Amino acid sequence: MSVNYGSKRTVVGAHYGIRDWMVQRVTGVLMALFTIVLLAKLIFSTGSVGYDLWAGIFAPQWMKFLTFAVIVSLAWHVWVGVRDIWMDYVKPVGLRLVLNVFTLVWLVGCAGWGIQILWRI
Repeated sequence: MSVNYGSKRTVVGAHYGIRDWMVQRVTGVLMALFTIVLLAKLIFSTGSVGYDLWAGIFAPQWMKFLTFAVIVSLAWHVWVGVRDIWMDYVKPVGLRLVLNVFTLVWLVGCAGWGIQILWRI
């Protein structure tokens, strides 16, 4: 004889919680590693910190690729975090939609601007 207590719960949803959790961790690790590499290049460089040093750090193609990956990772990291804030604390659906669209447009604009600056070096 089987006894079930409570109501049968049907689990539904978008099931993106684990993906977002992994995105936050992976992008966070990538940004931390980039920061360590950048600090090491600054600490072990000779001369004063100026445009020439910064241009020299970002001149190699591998550093541009890594910086591009970090810019995309930063935008994705921020998107997941801010979207969760809007979902948790903004209850009116229309306002949440406006905030999501504004956040997405702002992040794409900032990432585009960062990539444009990067490729000018």
